Order: sequence, then C-alpha cells, then structure tokens
Amino acid sequence: MASLLNIVSVSPRTSPSSYATNFHSRHLLAPIFSLSFTRRRITIRAAENDGNEADEPNKENKTGSSFNQLLGIKGAAKETNKCKIRLQLTKPVTWPPLIWGVACGAASSGNFHWDFEDVAKSIVCMMMSGPFLTGYTQTMNDWYDREIDAINEPYRPIPSGAISENEVITQIWLLLLGGLTLAGILDIWAGHSFPTIFSLAVGGSLVSYIYSAPPFKLKQNGWIGNLALGASYISLPWWAGQALFGTLTADIIFLTLLYSIAGFGVGIVNDFKSIEGDRAHGLQSIPVAFGAETAKWISVGAIDITQLLIAGYLAGAGKPYHALALLVLIVPQVIFQYQYLLKDPEKYDVKYQASAQPFLVLGMLVTALASCR
Repeated sequence: MASLLNIVSVSPRTSPSSYATNFHSRHLLAPIFSLSFTRRRITIRAAENDGNEADEPNKENKTGSSFNQLLGIKGAAKETNKCKIRLQLTKPVTWPPLIWGVACGAASSGNFHWDFEDVAKSIVCMMMSGPFLTGYTQTMNDWYDREIDAINEPYRPIPSGAISENEVITQIWLLLLGGLTLAGILDIWAGHSFPTIFSLAVGGSLVSYIYSAPPFKLKQNGWIGNLALGASYISLPWWAGQALFGTLTADIIFLTLLYSIAGFGVGIVNDFKSIEGDRAHGLQSIPVAFGAETAKWISVGAIDITQLLIAGYLAGAGKPYHALALLVLIVPQVIFQYQYLLKDPEKYDVKYQASAQPFLVLGMLVTALASCR
C-alpha cells in the first residue's frame, strides 16, 4: 500500500499510451507452494516515439541519488545491487509512522518502563510493524501497482525489470511470515492468554492485501482506501504498542480512529502525484474523483478538523494543558498547508510532508501522554 507519511513525490512525464507491458495476470496467493525460482524478468519498456520522451526514465535513473534509492523515494538512482533493490521495495521512508505509533501505544499504556526488557519488547514490536509488515505492505503494493508505476514511476525496480517476478513474490512472503512470527513471540513474551498482537498483525496484513489486490482493491475507492490506509498506519501499531504493555481501552480506540481520519487526509497528499496513472487504470482516488482543487481542501479539512476534535476531547476529559499543546502544534501545520499544500500539492508535497507532519506526530504523542493512566 501507499504509506501514511510517505514523502514520495513523482510528477508524471509521459502519457499512459507510451508504455507497453509484458505482464501476465497472476494471483499473489496462488503460487505459495509452487514458486519457480528461475530469474524471470519483469519489464515494462517505453514505446518508441518521436523525440526523447522514452529516454526520460533512464535519464532519471542515471542522475538519481543513491540515498533516495535506499529510502524508496523519488529521484532514485538506478541500482543493480539486489540487496539495495529489495530494500527500496520496502520503502524505509514509510517505516517511521508505524514505529512512532508503537511508541505512542507504549506511552499511553502507562506501564512502559525504561528498563532492558521493556525497551527490547518495544524494539521487537517496532521491527514487526516497520521493516517487516510495512515492508510486506509496500512490496505487495508495488507488485500490484506495477502497471501504474510504469506510468508514474517507470524507473522503480519492478516496472524497470531490475528484479524478477519470483524474487518479488518470495520477498512478500518472507516479510509477512517474519512479521507474524514476531507478533506471536510478542504475545508469548507479554504473557497474553489471547494472541492480541498476533490478531492485530493478521488483521493489518489482511487489510493491506485487500487494499492493493483484486478483486477488492480498496485503493480503487479514494474514501474507503484512504480510511483503511489511515487505520493501518496509525491505529493498528498504536493498539499493538498499547496491548504489549497494557490493555486497549474505549477512549484509546476512539482517539486513534479519529487520528486515522487525519491519516486519511495525509493519504490524499500522496495521491496527487499519481493522478495520471490512477485515472488511466480506473482508480477513483480523491484527486481523480473530485479534482485537485477540491481534493486539497478535503485533505486539509480531514487533517485539521480531526485534530481540533481531539483537542476538544482532551479539554473535556480534564486535560487542558495537553489540549493546549495540541492546539499549538496545529498552528504550524496550517501555516505549511497554505505555504505548500494549498499552493501546489503536486509540486510541494515533499516539502509539505517534511515540514508539517512532524507536528502531527508530535501531537499524537501529546495525546498518548494525556491518555496515560
């Protein structure tokens, strides 16, 4: 899936008609016991045309950044090292929100202590949520988006043919099974009679699958898809961190689901870069369905109004100082929205995410501390 605070931003340069694919449709779950490990290459090549348009993806690869390649963001250099390619598929830039969510859950539990065991538990939970399950989600999303990426990001590993089909599918399974294994270990470590964390991991993995894969492909609908994305990137890791050290409560579920609406707004920011490809493949993202001008106001409204509601909730719950701190953190977000997001969401999405989102996630921590019992 596309990630919550993913700061990837790629402006389409070529039309959908300029690409041809040699893909054959294939269900991801079908080959679980019959994977062939031959190095079949997946390629999407630019069609011949007048001028140099077809050469632009290669040009971007040659002049791209190795650092961007490792993070999995735009401007990536062309890479032949398979380990680096695999890392790029997991988009490390999308791990921090999940890791932060676990930290917020641990903080809101009120039972986290700065000793070796609790820190070790937290690190394992962050590894489960970030590199493993988010890596699984991102790799799978790239797999099912390979034709769209041929339009929006043709230099990415799968559409460029830098990695084989079997290698991609194997990576998806290894990351998924690794994440679920860590979830089971955490339940045992925490002494749970019911496998709470494992259940959350399974649920999140299922949501990730139906978000990206047919026949459901939730991302085809901007409303449902972005809400599922927000819940996966905010609520689930928060719940996992809370369950690891305490118990889930009704107020935490309420607050995190509200933050998931803010995550819905952030997800819209990531859709602006993919309007051309989404439209070509029938994905009704918010910018495609409503147009960029309306979509950016929907994004701003979801992000800001949600946080104002949470601040009001905290004030009503007898946490006025936490509510005030949250209000203070909303101010710079609004400033950056007017400076970047509302000005040109496609051009300035990276700058907006980098400048505004730290204040959003700090607000999450303030809320977690306010909820600490």
